[in-house]
Amino acid sequence: MHVLVIGGGISGLAAAHRLLEGGASVTLLEASARVGGKLATGRIAGRTAVDFGAEALLARRPEAVELARAAGLGDALRPPAAANAAIWSRGELCPMPKGHVMGVPAEPGALRGLLSAAALSRIAEDASLPPTEIGEDVAIGGYVAERLGREVVDRLVEPLLGGVYAGDAYRISMRAAVPQLYEAARGERSLLRAVRELQRRSAQRAADGPVFMGIEGGVGRLPEAVAETCRRAGATIRTGVPVERLRAPAAGGARWQAVAGGAVEAADAVVLAVPAPQAARLLAPHAPYAADELGRVEYASMALVTMAFRRADLERVPEGSGFLVPPVDGRTIKAATFSANKWSWVAEQDPELFVLRTSVGRYGEERVLEREDDELAELSLRDLRAATGLAARPVDSVVSRWHGGLPQYPVGHVQRVARIRAGVADLPGLAVCGAVYDGVGVPACVASGRRAAEETLEQAPRASARE
Repeated sequence: MHVLVIGGGISGLAAAHRLLEGGASVTLLEASARVGGKLATGRIAGRTAVDFGAEALLARRPEAVELARAAGLGDALRPPAAANAAIWSRGELCPMPKGHVMGVPAEPGALRGLLSAAALSRIAEDASLPPTEIGEDVAIGGYVAERLGREVVDRLVEPLLGGVYAGDAYRISMRAAVPQLYEAARGERSLLRAVRELQRRSAQRAADGPVFMGIEGGVGRLPEAVAETCRRAGATIRTGVPVERLRAPAAGGARWQAVAGGAVEAADAVVLAVPAPQAARLLAPHAPYAADELGRVEYASMALVTMAFRRADLERVPEGSGFLVPPVDGRTIKAATFSANKWSWVAEQDPELFVLRTSVGRYGEERVLEREDDELAELSLRDLRAATGLAARPVDSVVSRWHGGLPQYPVGHVQRVARIRAGVADLPGLAVCGAVYDGVGVPACVASGRRAAEETLEQAPRASARE
């Protein structure tokens, strides 16, 4: 069976890798000049390699780490050298609380020092409140605020979720974004009790090793390593080839056809690994219902501002791995990562430099991204100075803009994904995958690609019959 994978982000590459393992032949077409999507590395201050996109893999979910090992990067996997993050709240850097699930605590005392005394008392009321209706889905911000008070959401849940989705906690689906919390909350009247139960289960099955892993030289090395592994297995990978339209098989056993660059690529099956707008355009003639649902998916844009400082210019080197910023405080940046502290390989490349990065832009607040690169760097420096006292000027800065980079998961997202998959189910030989479906993290995207590949491989007997 010959399979055409459209899209060379990590989901499409993971799909191609699994298809090749299953005995299919693969052609992958990527519209941009490189594979990898939002995983990308570059250099700061001339020679220091850093990530300009996602920088870490959730190691407790195995798919991404397994793919890295399969692509020959096992020896390059590195745990963080520093993991003590903070929250910059009300002008103070507070240590990141322990014992919470995406900001939802098991005990009020875990948030002492971050929240006000009134907020801590409000959390304790959870045990005596009547049950809160969850139903098929609920916004995590609204639900947590009703059980524990808004301050928990505004000061901890919001910045943590914002770091993952660049979204609004009062819109984000609990069922889609934190499914384990959704299920636990459905079975418990008390949210605190539900979190304690989750932590008990987690402790029973906790794996050895770090929660997160990086890759020496950058997580952005992963896509090209997977692509090279696929090439060695016989795959054809072409970049700079946008697919203009798809032609579905006609009755009688014709193959799928993709029109790209004036040429036609025929295949027994297609894996569509592109963002929702592109998927909607390609599917509109064949699965209009699914295309309509995909067209309704909203995205957030963001930017990463990476800066390098001479250590000799710093009065004091910031400590820890970085900090998150509650949107309620009205700052420009939503997070800062002290890359030279967090990843030893960053510091080792040039010990005289201190490298960090900030992230800017949230859903509904993208106007700041209209500013020039120099302005974004200055706004980041202003916030860094207020948070840490950093007063030096960087020797170099790089702004990486990710327009429409993160799909939003509002209430009802799980049901929307189910409707999309139902809409394409009647198209034999077509599968979809990517960040829009089952999670935006790298492991979730890898799992999505593998799922699409498995669905495609299951149809191999049908492809053989057509031949």
